[in-house]
Amino acid sequence: MKILYGVQATGNGHITRARVMAPALANENVDVDWLFSGRAPEAYFDMDSFGPHQTRPGLTLFTHRGKLKYWTTATRNRLTRFCSDTRALDLTPYDMVLTDFEPITAWAAKQQKAPCVGLAHQYAFHYPIPRAGENWVGRRVMRNFAPVSQAMGIHWHHFNQPILPPIIDTQTKNEGCDSGVLVYLTAQAPEELTALFHQFPQQPFQVYAPVAETRTLGNVTFRPFSRDGFQAHLRSCYGVICNTGFELISEVLHLGKRLYTLPTRGHMEQLSNAAALRRLGLVKTRDELDYPGLTAWLQEPEPMAIHFPDVASLLAERLAQGHQQMLDPDWLRAIWQRIRWPKGIAA
Repeated sequence: MKILYGVQATGNGHITRARVMAPALANENVDVDWLFSGRAPEAYFDMDSFGPHQTRPGLTLFTHRGKLKYWTTATRNRLTRFCSDTRALDLTPYDMVLTDFEPITAWAAKQQKAPCVGLAHQYAFHYPIPRAGENWVGRRVMRNFAPVSQAMGIHWHHFNQPILPPIIDTQTKNEGCDSGVLVYLTAQAPEELTALFHQFPQQPFQVYAPVAETRTLGNVTFRPFSRDGFQAHLRSCYGVICNTGFELISEVLHLGKRLYTLPTRGHMEQLSNAAALRRLGLVKTRDELDYPGLTAWLQEPEPMAIHFPDVASLLAERLAQGHQQMLDPDWLRAIWQRIRWPKGIAA
């Protein structure tokens, strides 16, 4: 089987999931061509696991200081280039298109009437899952940004819908809590983070940010993006401070780390993720990162880990077998039954 796999690369979560899918598909001898879009070519890092791959400008969502900016998103995307890239993409060599909310591959498949499977958290919103901050624009984006013929949504719980558990590296283990607090808040001003974290001089903070080199200011260390470095700190951190995206929080829940999460204002997906976390009783989300909130959070006990199954291998096996119906109810039910939930969460 030969697949064209499109990955939305505006943030790092979709790429993280693709990194887990890559070896799983290779183990099933699935031939994969990779196409990434959503950032400049020089902004990618640690891409060796994909081998040769294509990049395109694609489409992206723009934020400023933690708030989604609809007008900037509408005016700064290069729609003419997007349309030409979509028309130019020849899908005849492929048996299937697999898209992680990547719009060029999805729209090319729609125009060429090629089979296209969507594998992303965003496709869970095709079903009645917890929602917050929903508006007309958000609904249109979820439905039309990367349309597919078959949607495989993923979430932290099934919510009685035909969706999958998170796709993460299940071999990653909790290695203690001696490297300090891991921070991934790219929209926050560095000087604001530094001023706040300096009020906790005994607590180290490892901040991954768009910086050229590592620099340390007292108990705060800013680090450039690095997959290996980030994962090492994730395994050994005291806790994680981040926005309410899906993939990183999935890893945090799997490891059983403390989580301080702030949904991006005006971002339907993140606000809905926060609503889901509250409904499940997994995490108390916050609206602000401030001294009282951080003081209370640092004193919280470490939560129980949720050990998600190896969904990537199960999914790759099913894709390699050429199943036409990916969301078989019995198959999905068997996957969810592998999870041991913390007390109080209904399986």
